[in-house]
Amino acid sequence: MPDILIVSNYYPPEKGAAANRIEQLALKLQKNGYKVEVVCPLGNYPKGKLFPEYKNKFSVVENQSGIIVKRLWIYPSNSSNIAKRMLSVASFSSVLFFHLLFAKTPKKVIVQSPPLLLSFIAVTVLHWQQKKIILNVSDLWPLAALELKVLKSESLSHKFLKYLEKNIYYKASAIMGQSNEIVQHINKISGRTAHLYRNFPDHLHQSKPDQSHKRIHLFYAGLLGVAQGVFELCKAIVLPDNMELHIFGDGADAVEIKQFIHKNPQHNITFHGMLPREELLQQISNYDIAIVPLKTRIYGSVPSKIFEYGALGYPILYFGGGEGEDIVREFELGWVVPVENFELLNRKLAEISKLETADILSLKLRVLNNSKPFNLDEQITKLIEDGVF
Repeated sequence: MPDILIVSNYYPPEKGAAANRIEQLALKLQKNGYKVEVVCPLGNYPKGKLFPEYKNKFSVVENQSGIIVKRLWIYPSNSSNIAKRMLSVASFSSVLFFHLLFAKTPKKVIVQSPPLLLSFIAVTVLHWQQKKIILNVSDLWPLAALELKVLKSESLSHKFLKYLEKNIYYKASAIMGQSNEIVQHINKISGRTAHLYRNFPDHLHQSKPDQSHKRIHLFYAGLLGVAQGVFELCKAIVLPDNMELHIFGDGADAVEIKQFIHKNPQHNITFHGMLPREELLQQISNYDIAIVPLKTRIYGSVPSKIFEYGALGYPILYFGGGEGEDIVREFELGWVVPVENFELLNRKLAEISKLETADILSLKLRVLNNSKPFNLDEQITKLIEDGVF
């Protein structure tokens, strides 16, 4: 039996920050002597369709780098329709309920939240079984749903989700939060003290300054969904003549983004789709600046791209508000533009377009040096010493 189980709605080969974060947590715990097992859905994210290797299967057991991964059935969907998304979460949650109820599980279990329904069901069963429940909170739901305007305040759905949220905080044995705002929120509504656990990267790649071109290459790489607002960015951004934007990723807005770019080639935007991680890192290795947008300021949300691009040595143009702004400013990782202020964003792009190659090289070296505190090994060691695991 493993020493610790991780319950997550995402895991590689799925793409995105959530899957990467859980994989890194599993690998680091393994490195520190734990036998780790993961329970997650059949691979489908972010396309919202089962990957070919998981079609017509109810469950699959895999060994990924020594981590036993048990994948259970899910009705997949990446629809922007909240009812369809809830149906997808409910399908996996119902299968997970019976799995946790009857399968042998270790004394320690890490539960990823959100999705709230998934974490509520997992926490409820594990609480019955008197397990040590370590809750990992990466976004604040239902608060984020209110800020994204996909939920009305004090509606029946909102009240139900608030009940689920408080319930999992009270039943958890230990709680980790991805930002200071999440930690403070958990303390405020439950009186519980949460541990800060940032989504730091763990790789040795670095950007390679390219002096062979005179154009400035911006890039976005990640999910293309409601929260990121990349479609709105494409419509409103005005790139100077010597600047181009490259978009990598997939998600609910991918089709609209591709259609817009096809109809507006004069905008200097190129869509590359979703690439394997190593191929993506190779593709962007000679690019200059990473852009990190959010559709609106989401309390508690700190895009992990800040830490990853910093460690890679990319200056960041941050357009998301909140705690992310503070981090970019504190570590001097690039530029900050108030969220949703496209007029100021375009003025900032005009300023950046005047940078020489030597200026960008200097910025990259500064960002790389300033990102040294983003150390995953040290963070995991401290959490172990603090008794979280």
